[in-house]
Amino acid sequence: MVDEVAHLGAQLPLLIRGMYYEGWNPAGKPVKERRKAAFLTEVQASFRAGKLDTEPIVRGVFTVLAKHVTAGEIAAVTQMLAPELLDLWP
Repeated sequence: MVDEVAHLGAQLPLLIRGMYYEGWNPAGKPVKERRKAAFLTEVQASFRAGKLDTEPIVRGVFTVLAKHVTAGEIAAVTQMLAPELLDLWP
């Protein structure tokens, strides 16, 4: 949900927050992606460096978030994820 995006973004350090919101447009959100492969394909599409193995990248980002964002915010975010996507969280 758009509100949850803002709540999560508010907890990020300034530099990371800028990257988090770069190019983001709240119109048409949330995207109802429920499949892990399709989610990873969307992440891949956002990279300009060519084909990357996105699953370890996503797992790394989620690990960093889990260490630096409050447990309550992480719980709010993960409650909205499909079970298949929860597999990516630490």
